[in-house]
Amino acid sequence: MTDPGAQALNQLAGRPRTTEFDRALRAEVRDPLWLLTRQWQLGEFHGTDGGSPVTATYSVARSRPTRFRPFGGPPEDLPTNRPLETVAERRRLTFAYGAEKIGFDLRLAIGHRWFKLLDQVGLLGHVRKYEEQYAKKYPIKLPTAADVTQRANPAVWATMQAVAGRRMDGYELYLHVKGGGEADDGIDTIRLLHHTPLVNAGKRLVAWFDGLIDQPTGVTQADPDGDATWDPRRLEHRFSVAASMPGGAEKTLTAREYPGGELDWHAFSVDPGPPLGGAKPPEPALARTVFPAPVRYSGMPLPRWWALEDGKTNFAAVRPDSTDLARLVFLEFALVFSNDWYQLPCDLPVGTVARIRGLVVTDVFGHRQWITPAGAGSDEDWQRWSMFTLDTIGSDDVPADTDLLLPPSVPKVAVGPPLEEVLLIRDENANLVWGIEQTVRLPTGEPHRGAEAAAEVLAYRRRTTTPPVPDPPRAALSYAAMNTIPEHWIPFIPVRVPGDNREVQLQRAAMPGAVDGEPVRPRTTLLREGFDRGQQYFVNEEEVPQAGTRLSVAYNRTRWRDGRAVVWLTAHRGEGRGEGSSGLVFDLLTSTPIPTD
Repeated sequence: MTDPGAQALNQLAGRPRTTEFDRALRAEVRDPLWLLTRQWQLGEFHGTDGGSPVTATYSVARSRPTRFRPFGGPPEDLPTNRPLETVAERRRLTFAYGAEKIGFDLRLAIGHRWFKLLDQVGLLGHVRKYEEQYAKKYPIKLPTAADVTQRANPAVWATMQAVAGRRMDGYELYLHVKGGGEADDGIDTIRLLHHTPLVNAGKRLVAWFDGLIDQPTGVTQADPDGDATWDPRRLEHRFSVAASMPGGAEKTLTAREYPGGELDWHAFSVDPGPPLGGAKPPEPALARTVFPAPVRYSGMPLPRWWALEDGKTNFAAVRPDSTDLARLVFLEFALVFSNDWYQLPCDLPVGTVARIRGLVVTDVFGHRQWITPAGAGSDEDWQRWSMFTLDTIGSDDVPADTDLLLPPSVPKVAVGPPLEEVLLIRDENANLVWGIEQTVRLPTGEPHRGAEAAAEVLAYRRRTTTPPVPDPPRAALSYAAMNTIPEHWIPFIPVRVPGDNREVQLQRAAMPGAVDGEPVRPRTTLLREGFDRGQQYFVNEEEVPQAGTRLSVAYNRTRWRDGRAVVWLTAHRGEGRGEGSSGLVFDLLTSTPIPTD
């Protein structure tokens, strides 16, 4: 039970003597001498003659990159109607593996577009007649027994049976018109009044397909596959851009190790090599006067001693080790020098190389001070401090580069599903590097699991190949040189680099097929480099680390600043998932099965 007398509680409450609050809001100091003494002890009376900045006037020289050079190719003008990612990453579309045609999705789409163009030019009543003639002139043929990839998959085989002899191969018509021919060449019963509309429709078909998917402009000796910037030895994109800077000097910026994906300033380095030539003059300099603003961030300490801070972020509670230099530098900046930084607004267009020609700061005392770049000096000086600046290729005590690069890129790119995916892994047991084709592209253009595609081809060969008559067993044990592995595993063997006794490179090899013993051919363009031309393919040994390397090919799509949609096919490099084992063993002794009566 509760004592009734305990319910009467004593409470401390203020008893105001007046209805006015003026004196309470004055925040009077009872001992100003003590307060001044504490300020003197804390050093708040020491002046640094450093007034806060009020205004800042700067002049910025601007130049746009106007020249582009792909890896191993000649310089060319940099297009302005598409982002730099498109020009740097685009690959040529593949429509054949040697004599075997693929890409029937685009072949049919071009043919369908052709007949829509015939409707648009007023040949609506003759489309049916022309469909039969064009399907006969540019036919899609039924795959032969040698076209294993088109006959092994049931869905692909059913599609080929449905379209063979009924639909036209639009890509063959595109190549004919692109090569200088006319759209009605070889088509019988063409009326004279239909000749000009058909020729114009053929030109429109070429323009439509060229604008549908962006591809490299040409094929060079260094780039026979037309993949432009892709370096198959390094598994990366390599390219250069150039801009004309103030004074007439040309500045070349090279991306040496761009894996694909997000393209920003840190992918480039200043190239002191020969200029690309033909860069356009820089734009007029930008001069502006702005108001500096102190840098603020969450948890920033307040600059005054007598201010109360919130407890959301407590940098003083961080306990780094004495060897954790990065964390110590960060804490020193956050706790000691956080209020020494100001930011100035400077709007620059995308695709600009900017150079600050001068910066004058006016403080509250009316003093003007000329500010020089903090990162100026030697590029090899370890005490140099800078942000968002570029390094120099092969720099050896050269002046540091303080220009700011805003590449003509886009903030967001939509990436489609991977059409090809290859995983390069190390197999220490077999002393090999394997290129595992995890995703392959079917002849119809659709992605398919590499393991399933290999199993389908193996099953088809077993159905269509007459097995040899085995010799009768002569012993209880039989010898096998090696076992078999899945046919979507492509081996890379280590070989010596010519002229070097120490450096090693990886060479693409081949495993014998499990049915007919024929060498297994890769099905992805990533591993088929030079295969159809009878050339060997080498990869630098350091490009496949212990974690492995993942390569993928997919369509990308984005919109440029004018609203134009851009689509291109690109390769992207990522990290692997570690080592693996194929289970490949040599010199096997297996038990001979005992025949049963």
